[in-house]
Formats: sequence, structure tokens, C-alpha cells
Amino acid sequence: MRKKIVAGNWKMNGSLELVNNLLPRLVEVSEETQAQILVCPPAPYLTQAQALAGDKVAVGAQNCSEQASGAFTGEVSVSMLTELGMSHVLIGHSERRAIYSETDALVVAKVKAAVEAGLVAVLCVGETLEQREAGHTLGVVLGQIKVVLDELTVEQWSQLVVAYEPVWAIGTGKTATSAQAQDVHQAIRQQLAGYDVQQAEAVSILYGGSVKASNAGELFAQPDIDGALVGGASLVAEEFISICRQAD
Repeated sequence: MRKKIVAGNWKMNGSLELVNNLLPRLVEVSEETQAQILVCPPAPYLTQAQALAGDKVAVGAQNCSEQASGAFTGEVSVSMLTELGMSHVLIGHSERRAIYSETDALVVAKVKAAVEAGLVAVLCVGETLEQREAGHTLGVVLGQIKVVLDELTVEQWSQLVVAYEPVWAIGTGKTATSAQAQDVHQAIRQQLAGYDVQQAEAVSILYGGSVKASNAGELFAQPDIDGALVGGASLVAEEFISICRQAD
């Protein structure tokens, strides 16, 4: 059975106070749910978050370099993340693609670096509003996934999580309906099955895009939605905890 995952992407938000207050509460919640709880705070807070999370809550980075080491000011390598005890890393978030011009080729290189280092790569994919309205949703999303799948072995899928985040629903208050989200998740599952039917059933596919406590339950009830990648709501303790509890 696929594991439910509720991940919090803090983006460039948060503080030590939030880390110190929220992580112990999430450790408590982890004892009440079968879902895996994952938090991805900004890089300066990773060590403190990991110290408080222990082995109860997973901690991941929001980004990594595709380079192993070298003169790359401001970058963080996958070996540094594993040395700190990180288990996951977000790759290909739409903000990285749009604001920092990350290409599919760069995303592929980062996923490969992460997986080869033993990290779980959370591959973020999604379409813009213009692409959806033009009827290109599946072409865009499945294309973003295909370039990665073509460079991984099926055995490496155990270190891959897919997060479908329609760009038009990130931070806008708009959310894909549960049916819209399920349609895309089902198409992703079918794409994976085209490579390997058995492994396709084992890959967790998360939904992201203005996920809140009020809509999480309906989303989680869909057969191919295995959890959520939560943005703003992950910074509000009661909201995020409620989402985590609904994953069961």
C-alpha cells in the first residue's frame, strides 16, 4: 500500500521560533497518524528542525545543486544534505522554474544527483492557467515527468515522489476540484504504469496548490491522491496538524 505523505513547504518563510514550536507538536501528531509528515524549512533552519524531528518527522530541503562540489556560491550539494540527516529534497517547484529559469534538463540533473545520494526526490510538476485553458495540462505535466523517468531506473522509483501542483492554484486561494486533481493524478499513474505496472502502484503522488484543512479530506479521498504538498497552511500549526490528521 502506498504511503500517505503530508509535506510542508515553508518557502522563504518561518523562523527559529516556528521551528521550535511546531516540530515538537508534529512529532506528537506523528504518533497518531499512519501518514508520513515531512517539513521543508529554509536551509538555515534544517539542522534545528532535524534535531527536533528525530526519526518521527522527515525533514527535507527545498532545493539542491546538481553539482557535487566546487565554486558555486550560494548552492548546497546533496552530500551536504545527507550529512545533515535530510531525507528528502523538493526539486522543480514552479517557483524555481519560473523565477530562477530552471529547465527540464536542470531538474533531471538535480533529481539524478539527489537519488544517487540516497535522498528522496520530490519532483514538482504543474501547468499554468494559460496552459490549462488551452487544453495542454496533460501534455505539460506528463512531459515534465517523462524527461525524469527516462533517466531513472525503475528501481530508483523508490526514491521518487511526484507532486502535482497546478501553477494557477499556488498561493492564489484557488484549488483544483478534487475531480480535476484526480484526473491528472490518474494520468500520471497511467504514465508510470507504461514503464512498470507494479512500481507505478508504489509511487506516492501528492497534490499541491492552496491545500487547506477545509479541502484536504476531499482531496485525500481520491484514489490516486496520496497526500499533499502544503504551502502557506504549513506555517499555521493548527491548520497543518489538521491536514496531517485527515490523511488517514
